[in-house]
Amino acid sequence: MGELREPLKELTACGLPVALETMGERWSFMILRASFNGLHHFEEFLGELGIARNILSNRLAKLVDHGILNRKPCPDDRRRIEYRLTEKGLDLLPAMLALRQWGQKYGTEIEESPVLVDARDRLPIGPVSMMAQDGRILTYMDLCLQARDRLGIREDGSRAEETSDPCAPGSFARVLDNDTKPPKIAANG
Repeated sequence: MGELREPLKELTACGLPVALETMGERWSFMILRASFNGLHHFEEFLGELGIARNILSNRLAKLVDHGILNRKPCPDDRRRIEYRLTEKGLDLLPAMLALRQWGQKYGTEIEESPVLVDARDRLPIGPVSMMAQDGRILTYMDLCLQARDRLGIREDGSRAEETSDPCAPGSFARVLDNDTKPPKIAANG
């Protein structure tokens, strides 16, 4: 990836250790997947996931503490609690989809049903990709590390125009917003 390397021993100089500390175990991802599928209540998670009550309670508290889920009383019954994805939680969707697609490609031969599709065309979504600011799809060979003070300076010394700070939190396109509910997936497609 070029001449420059990340400081691999410094765990605070990279977002990956932070993400793994927050989400780095199976049940957190399964709860997140259930949230993307419209589950909001403790009993729903418990029944659908087959998770032990104490583990579910612990993981939900952790996801709330990290700002991935909100914990609020239900509007129609203040005694019930619901868990809703925050913007920070919704921003995990591309990572979840990338992991799912990787598992489909290299895991067992699973033919999933229902299939995750584009809501407009009802066709399967394409692979999650790395994209340049101008929309080009990138591969590993297209990547290199650049010192922050040299962002936009090409190898030949010319300067590229930056459309936004690619390192800024939430700099990728929004897929959903807080009030968007995932579409119901019809059994027949």
